[in-house]
Amino acid sequence: MATLFKLSQWRFSCLSSPIPNRSFPGTTNCAVSPHSGSSLSSSFQKRMDPVVLKLRSREELHDGTSKIRHTLRPCAAVEAPTTAGAGSFTCERGQALPLGVSQVEKGINFALFSQHATSVSLCIYLEPSSTDAPTQVIELDPHKHKTDNTWHVLINELPLKGVLYGYRVDGPKGWGEGHRFDSQKVLLDPYAKLVEGRRVFGDLSQKMANFFGTYDFTAAAFDWGEGYQAPSLPEKDLIIYEMSLRSFTRDESSGLEQGVRGSYLGLIEKIPHLKELGINAVELLPVFEYDEFEFQRRPNLRDHMLNTWGYSTINFFAPMSRFASNGGGPVAASNEFKQMVRALHNAGIEVILDVVYNHTNEADDEHPYLTSFRGIDNLIYYIVDLNNYVQLANYGGCGNTFNCNHPVVMQLILDSLRHWVTEYHIDGFRFDLASILCRDTDGKPLSSPPIVKAIAHDPVLRNTKLIAEPWDCGGLYLVGHFPNWDRWAEWNGKYRDDVRRFIRGDARMKGPFATRLAGSADLYHNHNRKPYHSINFVIAHDGFSLYDLVAYNMKHNAANGEAGQDGSNDNLSWNCGVEGETNDNGVNAIRNRQMKNFQVALMVSQGTPMILMGDEYGHTRFGNNNSYGHDTVINHYQWKQLESKRDFQFRFFASTIRFRKEHPLLGRESFLSDNDVTWHEHDWSNPESRFIAFTLHERNLGGGDLYVAFNSHNFSVPVEVPAPPSGKHWVRVVDTNLPSPDDFCDEGKVRVGNHYEMSSFSSVVFHARS
Repeated sequence: MATLFKLSQWRFSCLSSPIPNRSFPGTTNCAVSPHSGSSLSSSFQKRMDPVVLKLRSREELHDGTSKIRHTLRPCAAVEAPTTAGAGSFTCERGQALPLGVSQVEKGINFALFSQHATSVSLCIYLEPSSTDAPTQVIELDPHKHKTDNTWHVLINELPLKGVLYGYRVDGPKGWGEGHRFDSQKVLLDPYAKLVEGRRVFGDLSQKMANFFGTYDFTAAAFDWGEGYQAPSLPEKDLIIYEMSLRSFTRDESSGLEQGVRGSYLGLIEKIPHLKELGINAVELLPVFEYDEFEFQRRPNLRDHMLNTWGYSTINFFAPMSRFASNGGGPVAASNEFKQMVRALHNAGIEVILDVVYNHTNEADDEHPYLTSFRGIDNLIYYIVDLNNYVQLANYGGCGNTFNCNHPVVMQLILDSLRHWVTEYHIDGFRFDLASILCRDTDGKPLSSPPIVKAIAHDPVLRNTKLIAEPWDCGGLYLVGHFPNWDRWAEWNGKYRDDVRRFIRGDARMKGPFATRLAGSADLYHNHNRKPYHSINFVIAHDGFSLYDLVAYNMKHNAANGEAGQDGSNDNLSWNCGVEGETNDNGVNAIRNRQMKNFQVALMVSQGTPMILMGDEYGHTRFGNNNSYGHDTVINHYQWKQLESKRDFQFRFFASTIRFRKEHPLLGRESFLSDNDVTWHEHDWSNPESRFIAFTLHERNLGGGDLYVAFNSHNFSVPVEVPAPPSGKHWVRVVDTNLPSPDDFCDEGKVRVGNHYEMSSFSSVVFHARS
């Protein structure tokens, strides 16, 4: 304790001699020492320049705050020892690669890129419980601790775990030049692999907590288990379940202990539900470290909300520490994240991360939030327009735009993705507002964006699934045209819109609906792209839930605090006759049919289906179509409601998913040819026709023909059923008009003749069997 107290009084400014340089990838004309910590030159190891110690004392100011005073005290020159004296550390020049913090033979190396900084200080905290002032501040001499644009230092005798660190960075102050340096702020290392901040999600007592990098070089390698292997599923076989990790188990109805609810371990407990539902890939809303209190930093219309979705990244390498169980912190979060991935993989479920490389948490120029990139080098990390007073471009709608095609930022993104694949065994990534990846450093669209190409061709990422959300808030809409190198899949926004329009009964939608059912060849049948490159979805986290899509004509976002100004105004929804909850049995019956109709359309469509967490039981957000800020029942999975719907809606959803997985005619690898499908239609141009039917032929795939029909008229339609293949007969699998369990017949015992009466707003699936 005496040693720690003594250390807390000092900060070090370390100087040393330079060593030879060489260039390294990821920057322009950058250089780095060729020496690792184990191969420093003998002449360098024998000496170290004098160290200047600064005595630190705190002076209270009139406004109740305080500042630090420093008194220079010279310290005797020392040679670089192999072991430092008790209670003291020594510094060496260090190395420029890898960026971030790393363990080398002689100590801990720190490396930070900043092209425009004029000074960099490394702040070390040896007492994590006391972060009001650093234990040590190591001022880096740009002549000795800088290789081109990378600042670096090696510290001997630093503990191998439990240390927090950050940087103070200074540079030009001219607002008009695009710089945002503030040497008083301690900034988070962009390459920190673990982040320490508050430990409990939504802990008001820690609302203004800072975020620091940390590390643990003593931990044993994670044991993935004997015989462990990732599922490595073909893309054509994926059934994706988009989910919020925290919201999935946060509600008391999950039955989990308080400290486990909303955690990585909580998800593990519910894997049996995912298996029963039949999905084989989870797409997790952002789980990178983010600040749930970002709306509460200042008085505003949204200061009552917590960021639950997570689309506001602080760091691209660290798993969200507050998703660890029982407030375990960043090291526990890393370990439990791996436990979660291992458990999902052992259950045959792949893990896809929703990643946000288009913007960060640091907001805009009007209400800036300086935590990392902005204060380290604003001009490098963000797209900046020096011709405007508010200079940060805002193509993501959140105040800033990450400068993804700058070489340094490109390298960071690639390093981040590789880290998640190699360290956490992630199977794929969904890129939020991915059109921003297609903008140059001035924000102009690129036809061949370097970062998108680099991700597609990266050897570490070669087996991962890559999914683009092919639009941004700046109007760059690239559905069907996202630069892909035959690897990238896309969220098919046109599928969502066309299916919603047809199912609710819009005119002139039969042709577009048929195109979407067939795999959207108009968008993806080019080069070597496949039907599975279309991620088909009706519902996603952003917008109405499936129940709300059939229960509300208008958004009801008053709880968000913005007087209904947020969220989409055009949801292509239909409330089936009554806005919101109702006891009208007729209205509720139509709603139930419509939800099943959407599910049938999704499961019989060529392409990759994605469903939203909670839609399997009819979760409602009470008409809120922009629920990002509610850590409440609005977003929390309601397990008791699931139980009440288990024999009805859940059964239907699970059955149709299983049917798709078992039937070779669904989820094909190639686009349909004329020999594969017969459309039972002679008048495609009739704008009033809201009925469509087709037969998928087994040919050489096996499994038996399928007849599928949708009736979106508000009246019943008598259907002439085509003759089945020779030697077979039609059996009914699905009729969404019928109550459970007749709406899905597992064994297909109900024979279908030449005629079938289809009720209004219903769909059917018949199977040809011997």
